[in-house]
Amino acid sequence: MIIDLRTYTMVPGRLKAFLELYEREGLPVQRKHQGDPIGYFVTEIGTNNQVVHMWGYESLGDREKRRAALDADPEWIAYRAKSGAAGNVQHQENKILKSVSFSPM
Repeated sequence: MIIDLRTYTMVPGRLKAFLELYEREGLPVQRKHQGDPIGYFVTEIGTNNQVVHMWGYESLGDREKRRAALDADPEWIAYRAKSGAAGNVQHQENKILKSVSFSPM
């Protein structure tokens, strides 16, 4: 199993708007192609204005296939255009995590 760990740093004051738009328009499309996220969080202590989410995949090939289907979905394309135009995200960081032999996942 691999985990796609993403951290978005929001423009100050835009976190609520990002989450509302994503929950309403982005998440349903993403679930259609990727299933449920492992977790979706906001920072409480540490760097402020961050959204952290994790998606699980069987392999890099599985991730590539499901992401390609998502990226080709007209609903996702429309959501991404709307989200980008809203100017909510200041910075994005992605990490691919690979579990070790003794990991419970």
